[in-house]
Amino acid sequence: MTRSTHQALADERNATVEIFINGEFFPRDEAKISVFDSGFLVGDGIWEGIRLHHGRFAHLDRHLDRLFASAAAIDLDIGLDRDGVTAALQATIDRNDMHDSVHVRLMITRGDKKTPSQHPSNNIGGPNIVIIAEHKAADPDVRDKGISLFTATVRRPPPDTLDQKLNCHSKLHEVIALIQATKAGADEALMLDPTGAVATCNATNFFIINKGELWTATGQYNLNGITSALICEVAETAGIAVHKAPFSLTDVYAADEAFVTGTFGGLTPVHTIDGRTIGDGGQGPMTVRLRELYDAAIEADING
Repeated sequence: MTRSTHQALADERNATVEIFINGEFFPRDEAKISVFDSGFLVGDGIWEGIRLHHGRFAHLDRHLDRLFASAAAIDLDIGLDRDGVTAALQATIDRNDMHDSVHVRLMITRGDKKTPSQHPSNNIGGPNIVIIAEHKAADPDVRDKGISLFTATVRRPPPDTLDQKLNCHSKLHEVIALIQATKAGADEALMLDPTGAVATCNATNFFIINKGELWTATGQYNLNGITSALICEVAETAGIAVHKAPFSLTDVYAADEAFVTGTFGGLTPVHTIDGRTIGDGGQGPMTVRLRELYDAAIEADING
């Protein structure tokens, strides 16, 4: 059975959630965006995935920092300041009476165009802002047993092609990589950078444990993940050496442990890569320790 780091437990409440679109709320099956929307036409938009934990958005400031940095990079006027975005997020969870184990997808596109085209001069009005909040608890079976990866032939592009630090709607290269991986019998894809060094996965950031040290990519070819940054921070605080530098598949295959990180799944162990068992194939002790440190950091942020 194929697993996913975004695999969630079924929750019947999601059938009746209401979706935020430009300040209004719509039932799930009535929530629609125009076929002339910039995101639909040319992938012109940005997004954030945010967790609601015990009634509060986890690390909201970091998400807003990344959102507004991405907006500035693509010259997109969101039309709201940080307080306005926060208010829209809060209104969405209030509308749906949500309090915990909720994943929120915030999407902002450049808005509708008067004709199918790339050019921003064809835009009519302001951006389209959509917020989808769902009751989502990560499947503990995936968290505990882990996933398998396959190294895709599709590379992460360099910053002068499509800067991977942008959390944008242009994700086709990641989708193709994921399809390659699933067709090969794996759960998700591991992706290399243009030099052949390990970059990241199709939807998560990638780590290995090598002789007690935490290794991850330089960050030049992958999303500046909030969870991955937190993992590095809590590791350093705990006295665990963090190695952020280029490394190859040779290093990966010989690793003691491997795991991936993301806002939804937190830390998910990786037991197999390209048919090779990593470590003993189980959830390693450093992965468990880092998850505990990460969970404590989330609690500190919520309660702080």
